[in-house]
Amino acid sequence: MRKVLSFSNVDFLYNSEHILNDVSFSIDEKEFIFLIGKSGSGKSTLLRLVYAALQPENGEVESVGFILPTKKKNNILKLRRKLGIVFQEFRLLKDRTVSENLAFVLQAAGGTNTNIKRKVNDVLSEVGLSHKVKSYPNELSGGELQRVAIARAIINDPLLILADEPTGNLDPETSNDIFELLKKINSKGTAVLFATHNYEFVRKSEKRILRLEKGKVSEIQKVSL
Repeated sequence: MRKVLSFSNVDFLYNSEHILNDVSFSIDEKEFIFLIGKSGSGKSTLLRLVYAALQPENGEVESVGFILPTKKKNNILKLRRKLGIVFQEFRLLKDRTVSENLAFVLQAAGGTNTNIKRKVNDVLSEVGLSHKVKSYPNELSGGELQRVAIARAIINDPLLILADEPTGNLDPETSNDIFELLKKINSKGTAVLFATHNYEFVRKSEKRILRLEKGKVSEIQKVSL
């Protein structure tokens, strides 16, 4: 099985303190992985290393075929086009409609108008929001906003989706809907790295679990609620 992500003896320091200390793990294509850990344990830092918003101090990250650290901006742009990123805060452009938010991603990658329209329609159908194509973010519920964010994450057919607490601002029922949507996307072949505090998701699933604690990543079999 081909790997979409691997950390090899990675260190990351902030103010001379190890946030990540000699971290090594890997994720295969099509896997769904949970990343758990207390607030402030470094989960977001780890994800930022995956999409090259940060660079490792020591060691090596291989993210969707690209080796980090690197100073080549062109490689970083290419890397990010092979990733889908879903944030807790949605991060949509408030002055653009749903379709315009999604089209912007493809326009930045040089897509043609015909292809852009088709892809926008396809991903909105996949997340169940075809009827919201002309809506603005302030007209959507929290769950709908996160579905648009997921549509944006999958519009370039990524090899790996990074979900950084994607249900953190949502009620339990809506959170479960978003979790089920990410599982559905994973079932079609896209790997998912899901950082979460919601241990109920982790407990009822049989997916691999990585725990980040005191700068170390370890694989565990189950979590206690």
